Amino acid sequence: MLNLISPAYENIRKELESHITSLDGEYEKLTTILSKHGEEWHKEIDGVINQMNTELNEIKANHRDILIKHLKEIEQIEALLKENMSTLKDLERVSNVVSTIMEYTSRNSEFRKPPSKVDVSFPTFCPKPMDREKVYTLIGSIKPLTFTKNENGYILEKQRDASKELLDTPEVINTFNTGYKNPRSVSFYSEQEIWASAESNEIKCFAIRGYITKAIRNKSGEWPEDIAVTSDGCLLYSDWKLQTINKVVNGQIEEIITLQGWIPGNLCVTSSGDILVVMCDETKTQFKVVRYSGSVEKHAIMYKEDSTLLYPGKYSTKYIVENRNLDICVAVCAVGAVVVVDQSGKLRFRYMGHSSRSKQNRFIPRGITTNSQSQILIADGANHCIHILDHEGKLLGYVENVNEPVGLCVDKLDNVFVVEYKTGVLKVIKYLK
Repeated sequence: MLNLISPAYENIRKELESHITSLDGEYEKLTTILSKHGEEWHKEIDGVINQMNTELNEIKANHRDILIKHLKEIEQIEALLKENMSTLKDLERVSNVVSTIMEYTSRNSEFRKPPSKVDVSFPTFCPKPMDREKVYTLIGSIKPLTFTKNENGYILEKQRDASKELLDTPEVINTFNTGYKNPRSVSFYSEQEIWASAESNEIKCFAIRGYITKAIRNKSGEWPEDIAVTSDGCLLYSDWKLQTINKVVNGQIEEIITLQGWIPGNLCVTSSGDILVVMCDETKTQFKVVRYSGSVEKHAIMYKEDSTLLYPGKYSTKYIVENRNLDICVAVCAVGAVVVVDQSGKLRFRYMGHSSRSKQNRFIPRGITTNSQSQILIADGANHCIHILDHEGKLLGYVENVNEPVGLCVDKLDNVFVVEYKTGVLKVIKYLK
């Protein structure tokens, strides 16, 4: 019983530590949303002010036209007046010519009447008083922090869940051909959504019976380095050429993470909804694992306590998965090792294959997943099998006779999905009682 309780409390502690670690990232996401909302409001306000300025310029132009028209009328009268005065002076010079004087008609009465005066008032701006509470209501509101305490406490793992044993002979319960040459990854969401990728720019989605339900093409034209599926069924994939992590929502591709100086590799989605991404620098000599909350970087794992690299080796595939106990497991193909660290990045153990297979081919891990028992399943391409470890790294057994397995995942019943590299055949294998 203690063997069950102690790990349960360890998981509870790790879960709380994970929540604490994710605080900054979660609140940063809210701050980003709030700032974006503020920018949208500023745009709307700027738009209204610009519209009012446009109206003001139109009023000013109209104001000017009215005054210029009136000015021209006054200038015209003034010209007539000057012309009349010039005529009178001419008459004075020819005062002895009676006919000329008789022809003159006085316009004094016309000029004596003052012209109409045009009064144009300036427009006025009538600002409304600022009402902070009303503005706050219009923009939105922040729901206060809620805190509840469940007196029933945490639910410890049931003994029946911890006592699942391996089948003596694993059973292939389903199989279909993906049509891929050189497949790389498989990710299960439901029996209607099983995603698979290969050395092809097309990512396919299959139903459990093997027919394609939809497909996505990578924008860069290159194959995706890896794929994963979020808890709400959105496909994620890494594009090594564009150095982006992409999310597919309703068939539309969105770039959610863009890297500078680093190339994204394999990735996975954690139980908290974070994204773990393996990446290498542009020299392809240094590797690290980065945790993202949305598009916000939260934490990077790169070095052991002695400052040496956790993930050595040349540029190669490094499959990644988060275990149920929150450990981070990375299968490093080039050096033939699985490196397991806790969520803070502290090394827990390395698995280099088992001595029972030392006389056969070198251990080459080309896929990794975990199940509800916190067991770690590793695709061994060179030895045509899947290794099954417990959460401490102890070998429990194998799933044999899988032709160059690559890219693992499990469904909700812990059945393992694996693709054969040479044939492109996907197999669903039951290995637990």
